[in-house]
Amino acid sequence: MDPKKIFKTILVWLPSAIITLFFIPNALDKILHPSEMNKIITNSTILVIAGIFLLIATALFLYNRTIVIGTILLAFYMTLIVCIHMYKGKPYEVAILIVMATIFAAYIRSPFTFQQKRNY
Repeated sequence: MDPKKIFKTILVWLPSAIITLFFIPNALDKILHPSEMNKIITNSTILVIAGIFLLIATALFLYNRTIVIGTILLAFYMTLIVCIHMYKGKPYEVAILIVMATIFAAYIRSPFTFQQKRNY
């Protein structure tokens, strides 16, 4: 194999891997330890559902054919987290960066998906 192609593939997938390394542990923590989390929502059932939602959205994000749906779901989830952090007076800058990084990672992997189709 061509080393340039391997290097390019690694660089293209690196942002997505970093995003995945953020969302997967977060989802597993919500699923496995919902009663130990000090969150606004104390109902463990809702936290488990949110964890399952994150796992599904991350899987959709990683699969190339459903990258747009996964990106929308992950960005929507993190946008809600940004709103909650702003409401509670917590730092929200990192959550905004995660939203931007999620969209950026999807664009790096599939730039043609995000371009507008032109009718000439």
